[in-house]
Amino acid sequence: MIQAKISEDIKAVCPNATLGCIQAKVKVKNSDKELLDELDKCAKELEANLKLEDVASLPEIHNSREVYKKLGKAPSKYRVSSEALIRRILQGKGLYHINNIVEINNILSIKSHFSVGSYNVKNIESPICLNVGQEGQSYKGIGKAEVNIANLPVLSDSISTFGSPTSDSERAMITNDVEEIVMCIYSFSGDEGLNEYLELAKELLIKYADADDISIQIVK
Repeated sequence: MIQAKISEDIKAVCPNATLGCIQAKVKVKNSDKELLDELDKCAKELEANLKLEDVASLPEIHNSREVYKKLGKAPSKYRVSSEALIRRILQGKGLYHINNIVEINNILSIKSHFSVGSYNVKNIESPICLNVGQEGQSYKGIGKAEVNIANLPVLSDSISTFGSPTSDSERAMITNDVEEIVMCIYSFSGDEGLNEYLELAKELLIKYADADDISIQIVK
């Protein structure tokens, strides 16, 4: 399994920073009706139980926002992806359907309130590290222009940065030819609940992506 670590720079501002990682061989494909129905059910449950004005106070999102503030990044401009996703649902804007892995990410984010990113193992090198983006650093975001990653929590390997809780890069994005992924759940709230969500991730990957050769680790 790809090894992951968390830098001292991140730990200095958030001692509870934790990564939940699951690596698996998968079949990436367009999502079937059963998966889309499960995603839609999650979204409707969220709408029934949460108000837009309460999103920022959810513990998982609040803790992420505090880390961004400490790093000098405006959390309302550079929202963590879980907050952006939940806000989009509550604003009635609906969800884009990309592929089965992205839909599984979204189910996990809706249920856990954590940001979740999945990456093409073929395009990254072990070890990977959650650290702080440096001044002048940026990358081409998925479906976006250049993302300014200075002072953001970012995932890096020996090549470059490739992901963050806000927006991932194109380098390791999940396309239909990907054969193996590593999925990372970003927590700035410690490891509480991570085992539960990693097991849910495993269940969803087996059910909807024919996953096998599965490995799980929690990195503190």
